Amino acid sequence: MIKFNRYPGGKPHALTMSYDDGRNFDRQLVDIFNRYGLKGSFHLNSGFFDTQNYVTADEVADLYRGHEISCHTLTHPFLEKIPVAEVVNQILADKENLEELAGYPVRGMSYPFGTYNEEVINALRVCGMEYSRTTLATMNWNMPDDFMRWHPSCHHKACLELLDKFEATLKNRPHAAVGAMLYVWGHSYEFNNDQNWDLMEEFASRIGGREDFWYATNIEIVDYQNALKALRFSRKCDLVTNPSAISVWIEVDGTPVEVKPGETKKL
Repeated sequence: MIKFNRYPGGKPHALTMSYDDGRNFDRQLVDIFNRYGLKGSFHLNSGFFDTQNYVTADEVADLYRGHEISCHTLTHPFLEKIPVAEVVNQILADKENLEELAGYPVRGMSYPFGTYNEEVINALRVCGMEYSRTTLATMNWNMPDDFMRWHPSCHHKACLELLDKFEATLKNRPHAAVGAMLYVWGHSYEFNNDQNWDLMEEFASRIGGREDFWYATNIEIVDYQNALKALRFSRKCDLVTNPSAISVWIEVDGTPVEVKPGETKKL
């Protein structure tokens, strides 16, 4: 039996973190992520750089190095309540500004206020967005059916509850945890408002540095899933070709198997 339930290195679980707006408290959050080996996607409103309580344009590249710089629109409007032409402008202007600072193509985003409609999604695709995160918590760790409607596992206020639920599943039904992708989102300023930085410290210390987790940005998850879907199998599923540029791992009769870029492998 072949299953698409493994991550780089054959690891059975993944974690991705997602934070919005680019507020100055991102500095403290990035420090926590870096100390525990977590990786985040930071969805930034470039129109607010260099204003009170936001990060500066000059620090963006260094601050988020090793993480993902991602769109959140230029000035954070309700996208479904403005003309489509302005939706496109909000996305492309933010994308252009961020790419100048990041030095790489910016391909994902999160919805301001978590709201959207089909017209907005179509505009995002035209603008080159490959995923966009909502604010609808699922409290599960399933891969989304549509990355343009990427519902996270939970807001960080529920991250310890999510981790407890996951670890209980890992203990009692370990097979149900294989392929898990935990996704936590929030705003860094909320830790300051709620005076609960210890919440993220505890979560990061419990889930960081584990051999069974792949710590990834949002776009790394997307790229990896696309590479998995690109695999080509023979009629008997005893041969597989990986046409992508990255290694992927699949499970074959319970064993993780790497398929390297450009490789055709006998299974």
